[in-house]
Amino acid sequence: MKKSIDITNNQTIPIASIPELEYADFLEFNTALMAGEACHCVQYFAYRLPGAIKLICCLANDREHNISVSSSLVKPDAHLASFTRHHFSFHFFEREIHEKFGLQYTDHPWLKPVRFSYDRADLQQQIANYPFYHMDSEELHEVGVGPIHAGVIEPGHFRFICNGEQILHLEIQLGYQHRGVEQMMLQKKNLLQRTILAESIAGDTVVGHTTAFASLWENLCGFTPSEDLIFARTLALEWERIAIHSGDLSAIATDIAYQLGSSVFGRLRTPIINAFQEWCGNRLAKSLIRPGSNRFPFTPATEAAFTRVLDAYWPDYTEMFDRMIDLPSVLARLEKTGVVSREQSLSIGTVGMGARGSGVERDIRKSHPYLGYRTMDHNPVLLTSGDVDARTRLRDLEIRQSIGYVREMMKHIPPVSQPVALNETPAPDSFSITLIEGWRGEICHCALTGPDGELIAYKIKDPSVHNWLALALAVRNNEISDFPICNKSFNLSYCGHDL
Repeated sequence: MKKSIDITNNQTIPIASIPELEYADFLEFNTALMAGEACHCVQYFAYRLPGAIKLICCLANDREHNISVSSSLVKPDAHLASFTRHHFSFHFFEREIHEKFGLQYTDHPWLKPVRFSYDRADLQQQIANYPFYHMDSEELHEVGVGPIHAGVIEPGHFRFICNGEQILHLEIQLGYQHRGVEQMMLQKKNLLQRTILAESIAGDTVVGHTTAFASLWENLCGFTPSEDLIFARTLALEWERIAIHSGDLSAIATDIAYQLGSSVFGRLRTPIINAFQEWCGNRLAKSLIRPGSNRFPFTPATEAAFTRVLDAYWPDYTEMFDRMIDLPSVLARLEKTGVVSREQSLSIGTVGMGARGSGVERDIRKSHPYLGYRTMDHNPVLLTSGDVDARTRLRDLEIRQSIGYVREMMKHIPPVSQPVALNETPAPDSFSITLIEGWRGEICHCALTGPDGELIAYKIKDPSVHNWLALALAVRNNEISDFPICNKSFNLSYCGHDL
């Protein structure tokens, strides 16, 4: 019996074509695939059927460039052996399944709440009763930070166990926002409403998440994007990377009290995001990406504006970064601070910058290419020290790489194509998956449709869900004063987690 179906990124298949295994075989098959470094879990989720719960697991093989999809049907009151016992990178997925559907795991090592979502199985479970890890010792003390963020941004609670100034353990509690984005994707029947929901998943990743949604929807509807649409989305993804990385360098400089870097990088971010406003009317690129259409074609006039921005950005950026990264006082704060080893990164399943800074090549642009990356010779930036210094330098190298991509793309702007009507009714009884490499890392959107093409499940994964644990590991044995810079070196999303 075939145990899975291998598909490629951004492919739609009949749900009936996904092999359904007995749970023991399902567990054995998928955990065996994870034994090497080639595969990682891009999505593992559940949805309800009459009298049963369907599990779907999607493992990406980064060397073979395919995605293995398998499934299992279990009873709602099932007690299951956990994937996490075999490979810890499954911990988040199984914790979410447990929280939402009440499935019990007999040997999960860390079965803690994820989001306290409004539709959780156990409505008696309260966020105030989160089971924090404790160490009993007169020499240790706990420090609680949040949930009200000092920067008045998204809510999250950080519970430190310290010996003096040294952090021994950090536990991160999220889930304060009961947003219900995935459920609203099913409730909203208008395509524009769903697109606006996608734009709102994470405010700093508008292009990434909306491109994932639009690509998924087009694929479900049998729509082939035109060359100019592919061009615009690819360029926008790289432009978003430049913008957010620039802002992050400002934040990193702020957290080490390097005021000049904070001011200059912050100023440099502004014209980059303002270029989005000139292109589509919004600084964060809202309204730019729409399924089946290119409402704001990238024209020679847009190219001239973007070129002026880059020409002004480049000399100031390179001078500032090269000056900052050469200062002994800066390097003393960055080097060997917040280290996540390659082995740890592989074990917990980090993605994006968090992985590449520790020498793990996780980059969908290369391993599962899409849009313009299918013809682009992209080589991910990899660094090996796994510290704040690596995650800072990686941003610099990716900014330079993305600027190179944008400049080269703008030499070959495709003509504006004639609009083609999008059939807004997805294929019936189908499963579709789309992977996008956002600036933070791997974004995954999955959808399942019913007999009339209506959505019956929509699953979203922001890269942050893989990397929050990396932050908790990074701060161990560092001083508590190093937490802000460790935190900013990952810059993870609260709202991307609290869907």
